[in-house]
Amino acid sequence: MDEWWSYRPSDLLMFSPRIYWRLFESINREAWPAQPLLLGAGLGWLWLARRNTAGLRTWRSAAVALSLCCFFVAWAFLWQRFAPIQWVASGYAVAFAVQGVGWLILATRLATHATPHTSRQAWRRWVGLGLALWALLMHPMLALADGRPWQQAEFFGLAPDPTAIGSLAVLLLLNADNPRTQTLLRLLWPLPLTWCAMSAATLATMGSWQAAVPLTAAALAVAAAWAGRR
Repeated sequence: MDEWWSYRPSDLLMFSPRIYWRLFESINREAWPAQPLLLGAGLGWLWLARRNTAGLRTWRSAAVALSLCCFFVAWAFLWQRFAPIQWVASGYAVAFAVQGVGWLILATRLATHATPHTSRQAWRRWVGLGLALWALLMHPMLALADGRPWQQAEFFGLAPDPTAIGSLAVLLLLNADNPRTQTLLRLLWPLPLTWCAMSAATLATMGSWQAAVPLTAAALAVAAAWAGRR
């Protein structure tokens, strides 16, 4: 106890990086072939959403999809896989489930529309589209860039990091058209931002350069949202 100052954050981890990355291998093996289906559906939705003329049904479908993804991540990854090796993950699971309920309420009861393509909102829109493409296409590639097998890739809708980044993307692309919608959209921001910060801290403690990814995504989303409001 006299040498407590000699401990590093990595000494407090309850799991090794090898065990952590194998969690994604486990979820990918169980969920296959959901990965290509999610990718195809996500790209198809993004192709529709890239235009300002996208209808209300397009945005409601995104809210429903994000709701289902949050529920799946909460149960299949955080509760069943992460919680046994990290006790606080059970709290993360509850938070993702609550987020799923929020997206479902947005989809079924409240109206939303796309961010208008004006000079003031342009950066917000392009950052939103960029984060969506990252969550769908580029984030899974981080496993290969890190020298890990593709089986350990993190896919949107199955792993929390790309799901949180994708959520931030949709929040940037949506705009409120009534006070109730505006309030609900604000309530949907804290979880993906908090998760990005928590994930970055975990990855940094593991000594992974990948910690910069969720932190950068969160910073870009906040900056774009703030610029859009101004």
